[in-house]
This record gives sequence, C-alpha cells and structure tokens, in this order.
Amino acid sequence: MRGGIGNILKQAQAMQENLKKAQEELTKVEVTGAAGGGLVAVTMSGRHDVRKVQIDPSLLQEDKEVLEDLIAAAINDAVRKVEQTAQERMSGLTAGLNVPGLKLPF
Repeated sequence: MRGGIGNILKQAQAMQENLKKAQEELTKVEVTGAAGGGLVAVTMSGRHDVRKVQIDPSLLQEDKEVLEDLIAAAINDAVRKVEQTAQERMSGLTAGLNVPGLKLPF
C-alpha cells in the first residue's frame, strides 16, 4: 500500500514539474488571430498579451464601427487559438497519471 502512495506522489510531482514547464513555454508561444479575410490580424502571446495589431490600409476608409468590429473579432480569434494551444499542450500532462478513482476535470 505504501509503495502505491509513493508512486502516486512521484507521478503528481512529475506532473506538477511538467505543468510548470508547459506554462513557461506558453508564455513564449505567439498566435495570430484574423478577421475580415486577413485584413485585420492580432498577434497574441500565450499569456493573452497583445503583441501586434495589423490593419490593412484599405480599412482606413471604412466606418469606425466596421474597423472596431474587425479588431474585436481578430482579438477573439487569437484568444480562441491561445486557449486551444494551451489545452493541447496541457492535455498530455495527465495522460500518464494513473490513479484509481481520481477523475481530473481535463
């Protein structure tokens, strides 16, 4: 029995270390969200920091509301991509943790 608990603790510690590494890697990841067929692009870090906003010059002739909507859509696209990237990287961390009766939410 004692060996089983020790194994579980070792697995949990390894998972925690891997989680920390994955979180550090995510801060270096950059994704680009786009809207308007690529007329607006937003580059965002894995920590949801906006690094760059690109607006096609042709949009500068549009109504302010159109531009605002496209920027918001591009940001939302980037956020979804960050979340998807984070989920993909984190999902593999718990795959090797085999604890009977333990159900993790991810």
